[in-house]
Amino acid sequence: MATLRPLEVGLMFWGDQDPLKMIQAVKSLGLRCGHLGFTAAVDFTGLAEVYSKALEDEDFTVTAVFAAYDGESYADIPTVLNTVGFIPEATRTARELRTYEVIDMTAAIGVDIFACHIGFVPEDHTDPVYAPVRDMVRRICDYAAVRGITFALETGQEPAETLLHFLEDVARPNLKLNFDPANLILYGTSEPISALKLVGKHVVSVHCKDGNWPDKNVAGSLGTEMPLGEGSVGMANFVNTLKEIGYTGALTIEREVSLDQDMDDRHQAKLSHVDDIMKAVQLLETLRG
Repeated sequence: MATLRPLEVGLMFWGDQDPLKMIQAVKSLGLRCGHLGFTAAVDFTGLAEVYSKALEDEDFTVTAVFAAYDGESYADIPTVLNTVGFIPEATRTARELRTYEVIDMTAAIGVDIFACHIGFVPEDHTDPVYAPVRDMVRRICDYAAVRGITFALETGQEPAETLLHFLEDVARPNLKLNFDPANLILYGTSEPISALKLVGKHVVSVHCKDGNWPDKNVAGSLGTEMPLGEGSVGMANFVNTLKEIGYTGALTIEREVSLDQDMDDRHQAKLSHVDDIMKAVQLLETLRG
């Protein structure tokens, strides 16, 4: 895998298509690293060998592997609460088993960070959901630790203070954070810069994403994702704060994109929002210094 510079710019992409073509599509944007996501539909049989070869051949680095689970929906806040992560009791066992599979895949391709949304962590520790989810996260951390993997929780679905208390209660040294500043805005939970300063010592990876706050007049609504630099995060302040807390990992752009596998002879991928992504790359290259 490529040797990365501090604050190297990368892209979040999903591994539902041919690994080599997916990696080449990201590289066509001038990038050498990214976060790799797997949906529940991906069968890992024989896939680790294919990915390992593609990463080596393309000199590309996956800095974190993400899991998404069957049945999750981000339509609005009530739907997120009822479908996402480890909160829904009916899907908890199946998702724990799938998490172990993704962690095994993460280790097999030589990546040391696994991440996902666990859903809304209750602020009230006496909530009947709280202890089972905390204990599940402890089991996942222990499983990951044996394989040399850090478990990074994705931020955004609870206030930063609640997340910090949860980290302390789980009490596992390999439980960290993937910090997404836009999620805090989209869910209306915390101002991202102050949140980053609060939890900064736990941050091992980040998503560079932008957005605007939810409409206060529409109950349960989510905010609106925006092109990087056009939302309410304040990307210059965000990157400067990352530098202040000593973060040197990748700046990974997350923009909901679809990779088109019909490439031309130069292996140039067609992406939705490609202009947004290229502008985001240029912005982050300027801000990283």
